[in-house]
Amino acid sequence: MKKARIIYNPTSGKELMKRFLPDVLNELENMGYETSAFATTAKKNSACKEARRVGVLDFDLVVAAGGDGTINEVVNGVAPLNKRPKLAIIPAGTTNDYARALKIPRTNPVDAIRILHKKQTVKMDIGQADEKYFVNIAAGGGLTELTFEVPSNLKKTFGYLAYLTKGAEILPRIQPRNIRITYDEGVYEGEASMFFAGLTNSVGGFEAIAPDAKFDDGKFSLLIVKRANVFEIMRMIAAVLNGGKHIEDPKIIYTKTANIKVEVLNPNERLMINLDGEYGGDAPIEFCNLHQHIEFFANLDAISDDAVLGDQEQEEIAQKYIHELERFL
Repeated sequence: MKKARIIYNPTSGKELMKRFLPDVLNELENMGYETSAFATTAKKNSACKEARRVGVLDFDLVVAAGGDGTINEVVNGVAPLNKRPKLAIIPAGTTNDYARALKIPRTNPVDAIRILHKKQTVKMDIGQADEKYFVNIAAGGGLTELTFEVPSNLKKTFGYLAYLTKGAEILPRIQPRNIRITYDEGVYEGEASMFFAGLTNSVGGFEAIAPDAKFDDGKFSLLIVKRANVFEIMRMIAAVLNGGKHIEDPKIIYTKTANIKVEVLNPNERLMINLDGEYGGDAPIEFCNLHQHIEFFANLDAISDDAVLGDQEQEEIAQKYIHELERFL
């Protein structure tokens, strides 16, 4: 039999996986996988080390069950290996950006694992920053620092609302940095409020930050927001919600690139880097796209649907954000 290992975060998603683990195990056994499970601990890189261990042992499948942080750790465990297992996702976090991008069901772990019945996979690009890897986004500046300011207990209890409230609070005090960003087709040097280097179209629950992102083309979708005041940033957010029209804004540079170097020009300024929602070090830093590096199970039938802003949840998120923002302006 093929061997599978479920690496799950027992505290994610109001401990959702604890309740559904027996059913998930049963589903995988019925698909022909000899399956075992590992609950992550509070120790640093718990999921990463376990993913590396089972990858070295030639497991056929690793299932990352948790939030985007758990997926990131699992990828960091297997990415350096010459022979890598296939990966599957059971979303159980706050934003679940990667599951959104791959169109994995986000309300029931059993529905998520049943995607494997379709036998649909995609060889996904991932990013490398020094010795760290990321699957969805590298970012710096402005709202990208939200993750560092929202306490983990608030994320767990209030989910999106914790981010929305903190975002509305810090947006008026966003300060641009004087930076240099070097990419394949050029260089931007000057003040910037924030930048994103995306591998999918889903960032922070919004599915049009990089509206034409490709999973496997070997390119990041690089978005640089030049110096912008709070009202200009609000306008850009509205354009994101209006089908990704923000990329037409004159204060935005939007391009495709396989390599990126970010430097801070003022030695007294610090630019913290966000990798998949977690602190990933400070600039200067370089990002490299690893083309089709890891094979993920995905719901390819749904990914072909390009209507990414049509669901009710997306509209509710937007309205909550605008409401919270107005409270602080």
